[in-house]
Amino acid sequence: MVRALALSAALIAATPVCAEDGQEAVTTFTLENGMDVVVVEDHRAPVVQHMVWYRAGSADEPVGSSGVAHFLEHLLFKGTDTLAPGEFSATVAANGGNDNAFTSYDYTAYFQRVAADRLELMMRMEADRMRNIRLSEDDIVTERDVILEERNQRTDNNPRALFGEQMNASQYLNHRYGVPIIGWRHEMETLDMEDALSFYQTHYAPNNAILVVTGDVEPDEVKALAEKYYGVIPANPDLPERIRSQEPPQTAARRLTFKDARVSQPYVQRSYLAPERNAGEQEKAAALFMLAELLGGGNTSYLTEKLQFEQQKAVYTGAFYRGVSLDDTTFDLFIVPAQGVSLQEAEEAMDAAVAGFIADGVNQEDLDRIKMQLRASQTYARDNVDGIGNRYGRALTSGLTVEDVQAWPDVLQAVTGEEIIAAAREVLQLETSVTGWLMRDDEVTQ
Repeated sequence: MVRALALSAALIAATPVCAEDGQEAVTTFTLENGMDVVVVEDHRAPVVQHMVWYRAGSADEPVGSSGVAHFLEHLLFKGTDTLAPGEFSATVAANGGNDNAFTSYDYTAYFQRVAADRLELMMRMEADRMRNIRLSEDDIVTERDVILEERNQRTDNNPRALFGEQMNASQYLNHRYGVPIIGWRHEMETLDMEDALSFYQTHYAPNNAILVVTGDVEPDEVKALAEKYYGVIPANPDLPERIRSQEPPQTAARRLTFKDARVSQPYVQRSYLAPERNAGEQEKAAALFMLAELLGGGNTSYLTEKLQFEQQKAVYTGAFYRGVSLDDTTFDLFIVPAQGVSLQEAEEAMDAAVAGFIADGVNQEDLDRIKMQLRASQTYARDNVDGIGNRYGRALTSGLTVEDVQAWPDVLQAVTGEEIIAAAREVLQLETSVTGWLMRDDEVTQ
């Protein structure tokens, strides 16, 4: 289900979020034009990361225009009313910083990491391209060729990526998560100026954006600069409600076989439709996160012990849960069979091991060990200004709140073995699954 706006309340006055037990010092506020702002202070180094996140990703694209969100991301590095093409990144580099952008299903984000005293310059330039992009037909043709070549290199020349596209397309019967972020090639080839500007004019507005500033900054300073540069940009009064086509009940298991002569290592993948993290109710997602860690989170996981060491049926096993998502996500299992083990045998062994895990229940020592490791990794993560900004930005554009982000470590620590098994029984249902075999052309299916 589509969730509420990212910040828990629209506050004009800056509101500090409590920083207890080593939590980041976070302040949030909302500009009068609706732009949300999150400031995370870290004064240990004179560095700042400035990020603008738009609540618009590939899953928000019009039907038939797949890839336009990523296409527009490229085009924003062209010119504006005041910046020549390429001048934005050249200016960042000339000031000793680095910049980039990325697109996902639920968001598009732009960032610069610079010395703290360059923050105002970054805000001025980013605010400029929020509404003042200037494109030529040459820009359209050039960048369309660039994204087509990117698809060629990263997807079309990679059988694993092509297999993954087919898995997603089979998993989602109606939702836009079944369409690749980069787009389907035949639709990318038709993207034009009108497509790009329509998406830009609809979604690139302050009331659809979140500014996340992390590092050596003071909240009052950020607020003053944000009001000066972003606050003067008018809100889009016609911003559409973020409504997406939703999945119907999934009642039939799906299977696919993908063959490609370039496959070096065949494997089996199973994906299950799974609930995402929801604002104010993250407990089920936490149980699924822990389930993935226990089943396939490393060399001491259940699948590794059973299938790699004891039975020697696999050379790799894994389990993954993508919890930060606006709508229903997936829980995935992988097994790469050992030499002489067929894909059929590998799949059967994986299913038997998962059934054994559910029947046996969670080993409390394993759960305690994972919780301790998570506490350590979460502590180290606070030293990474880039990672902090990404953690808040991804969560907030996916419907979570600052309070949810800060509560997540404690929610994980509170998960019980019984809750994990209950989540496994609920989610690991074949009726909502897709099972895929990635194979070489000359390989038999049995």
